[in-house]
Amino acid sequence: MLPDTNGWAALRAVVELGGVSEAARVLHVGQPAITKRLRALEKVYGIPLTERHGGRLQLTPAGEKVYLLAVQTLDRQQALASELHVLASGLESMRLQVNFAIGEHLLPDLLMRFDELYPNFRVKSLMGYGRKIQTELVTGIADLALLEQAPDHPDVVVQKWLDDELWLLCGRSHPLAGTDLLPVTELDSLNYVLRERDSSIRDSMHKALQRIGIEQLQVAMEVGSNEAITEILTRGKHVSFLPRFAVEDSVRDGELFHIKVTGFRIIRTLWIARHRSKLEHPVAEAFVKMLHEEREA
Repeated sequence: MLPDTNGWAALRAVVELGGVSEAARVLHVGQPAITKRLRALEKVYGIPLTERHGGRLQLTPAGEKVYLLAVQTLDRQQALASELHVLASGLESMRLQVNFAIGEHLLPDLLMRFDELYPNFRVKSLMGYGRKIQTELVTGIADLALLEQAPDHPDVVVQKWLDDELWLLCGRSHPLAGTDLLPVTELDSLNYVLRERDSSIRDSMHKALQRIGIEQLQVAMEVGSNEAITEILTRGKHVSFLPRFAVEDSVRDGELFHIKVTGFRIIRTLWIARHRSKLEHPVAEAFVKMLHEEREA
């Protein structure tokens, strides 16, 4: 017997919303219906999926596996339904996923340009972390991705898109503003505000610093937005590493100062990634063609 998608939806809602009552409210059914769906799901798999600890409903080890399957299957089903709806309207669509920094600073112009070139194509774009985007490429949820780090999976094909660099920055009132060249030995003595640990920016920075023997920096704050970090830098007490493409305008306008470091630069590549089965996707092909043409212009 195959599991009912209603059971998967109930399990997912209970886990992500924190309880049966919350799941019932969002799914517009009564609490007994949620409990009935969970029991039916357990009957299909023949093993308990949830258990109570301290009055809270939690997943069993088997439940964790079923939950992951439910999330992937429901997401793919939703993506397919959306794609079929668009196709039924006589249009073609693409699901594009990008890192947060790319989404915040580069994506708006790219989407506007693509709409001008291909008005009959539709792009549904989402932002996320690199690891999650790789999973959605592999499972077919995403048709195309723009990433700050190349995925490492045999089914994912990557192409070079742009060269980028992480710049060390400070506000114009910081003591280092106007410095010609900072000795590399002073990097670990500065006071930093950085992106969160799961971010691609943080990972690229950490690997580059490790290569010169620096394992740890003095991190005062971790912030999940480049704009928020820029605002903090303008107060004059901290420094940070941010992508050149995200801060060039602020540096040119004098809002931020680019601190050059003796013998040290963080050079990296931005990537285009697709699943092998998506290499002939017409909208993705058109989008990639536009990216290459803009790079060569």
